[in-house]
Amino acid sequence: MTDSEIAFAKINLALHVRRRREDGYHELETIFAFARHGDLVSIAEGPPRLTIDGPFAGALRGEDPEDNLVMRAARGLYRLAGAGTPPAIHLDKRLPVAAGIGGGSADAAAVLRLFCRRLGLSIEAPEVLALAAELGADVPACLLSRTVRGDARGDVLRPVDGSGLSDIPLLLVNPGVPLSTGPVFKAWDGADHGPLASANPLEAALAGRNDLERPALQLCPIIGEVIALLAAQPGCTLARMSGSGATCFALFERAEQRDAASEAAFAEHPSWWRLASNLR
Repeated sequence: MTDSEIAFAKINLALHVRRRREDGYHELETIFAFARHGDLVSIAEGPPRLTIDGPFAGALRGEDPEDNLVMRAARGLYRLAGAGTPPAIHLDKRLPVAAGIGGGSADAAAVLRLFCRRLGLSIEAPEVLALAAELGADVPACLLSRTVRGDARGDVLRPVDGSGLSDIPLLLVNPGVPLSTGPVFKAWDGADHGPLASANPLEAALAGRNDLERPALQLCPIIGEVIALLAAQPGCTLARMSGSGATCFALFERAEQRDAASEAAFAEHPSWWRLASNLR
């Protein structure tokens, strides 16, 4: 039995914001896809607790580990299974925080997958998916970690054929500026620019947009530089911001073009975070 699980980085290939709902959330239409890389969660020695290290552990310093989404996911699943107390968890924080690529949602989802294996539960069991939705709007998609369409808050998922996306070379770039989701949604102009196409995921993504890009650019103009740099690289087929930012992504025709783009980004902006991967 594997005692660790990757928290795959989440990518919103397109993200249409249709309206603000009466409950305060926004009505979304999105295509979720996932990188092959991400944070790593594992079972650790010792009493029930969360320990964190890795390149971005410092961003979580000062937070109460017991209130971390990872621990809430673990406690919730063990309570659901009537299995007592979860073991200690270690989080290797490799992805930037407040970055639009899953973050805590992906980490919580990885814990759910890890402990579902341990407890003999299916991650697609209705009660497990309901727990994921309680933890956060992105957690159900991150739990599945495969290409799906998300509606409502992004938590009503519809299967799509993601085979055409599998293994597409992917480059993630973050300019090193954390960007919280709340202010980005608050800066959204409230205009409905139309629905997300129901074509295959890649065609829909190419024809789509991220409606949070404009408000994110108002708060963090450097995002425009990231997108422009990625879009100008040879072989780039799509460059866009993911989620509420500030991480941007680019899809490429070939892996060597992705790697060259990563080197170009480093040459111009050596402090920017980069991750060369592929779509799952």
